Amino acid sequence: MKKAVVLLSGGLDSATVLAVARRQGYQCHALSLDYGQRHSAELQAAQRVAEQLGAAEHRLFPLGLGALGGSALTDPAIQVPQIATEGIPVTYVPARNTILLSIALGWAEILGARHLFIGVNAVDYSGYPDCRPEFIRAFQNLANLATKAGVEGDRIQIHAPLIQLTKAQIIRLGADLGLDYAATVSCYQADPQGRACGQCDSCRLRAQGFAAAGLPDPTRYAQTQTKKHP
Repeated sequence: MKKAVVLLSGGLDSATVLAVARRQGYQCHALSLDYGQRHSAELQAAQRVAEQLGAAEHRLFPLGLGALGGSALTDPAIQVPQIATEGIPVTYVPARNTILLSIALGWAEILGARHLFIGVNAVDYSGYPDCRPEFIRAFQNLANLATKAGVEGDRIQIHAPLIQLTKAQIIRLGADLGLDYAATVSCYQADPQGRACGQCDSCRLRAQGFAAAGLPDPTRYAQTQTKKHP
């Protein structure tokens, strides 16, 4: 089996990507990064998803981006927005996908893997510049310039199978692959039990995606919060 490193955050998109890579016949080495995000519930979700989908290995890598701050996801002094905003939102983590893919690339070289999977999406997304097709193409070029494998002609491929799908299409795809979305956590500020706030941008996109897909939403919400968005 071809080996692949799959970035697995524990959210809806990355779980779907792992299911896609498994269905395509890859031996999947799942990589989650503790980058200083607001909660650990999504990392616990990543462990559940890796086990449920039969990843060959699941590795948790500590990465203290919280020491840099600059994002509502890593700096508790910056509030997570409760409504949709224009432009690049404060939940953008500076250079996150560049850093995550770089670490995944290093592990892939060690494993002898030539395929990296990431769950970025350029349709139903939050305005992040590192979720665009241009970014994925640029990073693949970098990967083949900056690695021993790439220089020796054993080219590395970056797969972003969800990049042109709507959230509803992603959810239908995962459902067709048998993915249990109840195991995932998407909320930017989930509580310690992994229950969603129902108010942040990620909760809004997730709820709208299930509604548009015509499928029941298995998201658990905190008792003190109600889901705001259909």
